[in-house]
Formats: sequence, structure tokens, C-alpha cells
Amino acid sequence: MLSIGAFAQIGQVTHRMLRHWDTAGLLVPAHVDEFSGYRSYDPSQLERLHRIVALRSLGFGLDDISAMLASGVGSGRIADLLRLRRAEVAEEARVAAARLIDVERRLHLIEKENAMSQIEIIEKPLPAIRLAARSAVVAEQPEVPGVVGPLFDSVAAILVPAGVPGGVPVAEYDMGEDGLRITAGFAHSGPVPDGAEAADLPAVPAAVCGVHLGSMEHIGESWQAVHAEIIARGFTLSGPCREVYLRSESKDQADWVTELQQPVARA
Repeated sequence: MLSIGAFAQIGQVTHRMLRHWDTAGLLVPAHVDEFSGYRSYDPSQLERLHRIVALRSLGFGLDDISAMLASGVGSGRIADLLRLRRAEVAEEARVAAARLIDVERRLHLIEKENAMSQIEIIEKPLPAIRLAARSAVVAEQPEVPGVVGPLFDSVAAILVPAGVPGGVPVAEYDMGEDGLRITAGFAHSGPVPDGAEAADLPAVPAAVCGVHLGSMEHIGESWQAVHAEIIARGFTLSGPCREVYLRSESKDQADWVTELQQPVARA
């Protein structure tokens, strides 16, 4: 027999929780001393304990757990549910980490409002460009870094085996009611291979543009400078913005050169 202390330690639950499950009839001790009320458990009850703990971690209530155990839910089914929950928790952690990075980025931008990034900003028209691309929609800005890179990688994986030379990488960001639509690909004038889509970015008569040097980690500061200049010059945004990655080979992004392009019109 196992004491309540040993049983609780193995299952990593509290004594109070075991007493609660006893009262609810979910996990009744194998023996209760009639004089002291001291609970003891049989080692064979560990299997039920682990199943209860697993189902609790999945968010099931005691009544649901009792019904599931009574119906003979197998360890295989519980394992499948735990794998699904593991994937959900991993995704939640990824999104939370991305949101933390975005909060830090926005805090950094606010702290630097009075020390705006000094980049050269010009006005110019943008030519029409066709991309061999793929697209995705994200609900929030923090999701962008985890999506745009894989989009480029997936297009490159289509172009290279097809023997299609990829041109300059370009990403377009279009905010809509359902979220931010990202179209990422490579300048391409010929037929687009299966698996990629042809994305035609129209010519733009006027755009305010700036060049961001270095890591994408600080690109928000350069975009902030572009948007501040747009307002200062009396423009309003007139279409999706673009990022043209003029140099983007190094993994650490230290020598990257990215042109930020924002179509504008007179306010």
C-alpha cells in the first residue's frame, strides 16, 4: 500500500486534491483507517491517477472525467488528446513569445519617439511588378515574422527545382478586415510554376520610400520614420506597403538592405 503522501508525490498532486477526488467518488482510496481516517492507496490505482491528471490538464471537469473513465477511455485516446494539447500549447507559447517581442518593439519605438531614426526618404513612382509568390493572412502584427520567412522559403523551394531564376525578393502587406494579408515572392516575368501564384503589383504614381539597413528586428523604427514623413509632407496612405529586399543573403541580417515603399496620395 502507498501512503497518501507517497501517492500524491508520484502523481504530483496535493493531498487536498486527492481528498477532493475521494469526496467526488473519482478516486477512492483502497483503504481508510476507521480510527484515524488515514488514506492508503494500492499501486494499481496509479494508472487511474495518471489518467485523471492527464484529463484534468486537458481541461475536462470532474464529471466529464468520471464519465470517460467509466466508459473505459483507453490510454491511446488520452495520448492522442495530449499530443493535440501539446501542439496547441506550443502554438500558444509561440504566439505569446511573438507578442512579447512586438510589445518590446513598440515600447522601444515609443521610447525613441523623440530620437527618430534618421534615414533618407524620397518620393518616387513605383513600376508594376509581377511576382512568383505565395500568400497568407495573419490576425496580428506579432505573427508576421513567423510567416513571411517561410513564405519566401516555400516559393524558393518551388522555383529552384523548376530551374526558374528568382529575382529580387518583395513582400506586400495589405491590411483588411480579416487581418494582414502577406504576399511574398520573387520578381518573375515568365510562367509561374505550379505551387506558386502570380501576384501582379500595380504601378504606383507616387510613393514615399526609405532604405532600412540591417536586421529586421529594428525595421519598425524605419517604418515609423517613413510614416512620420508621410504625415509631415501632407500625404495619406493610398495602398498596401511593400518591402523590397535589395540585399538579404546573410543569416544574421547585419548587411541587409531593404527598401520600404508606401504608396501615397495628397490628403
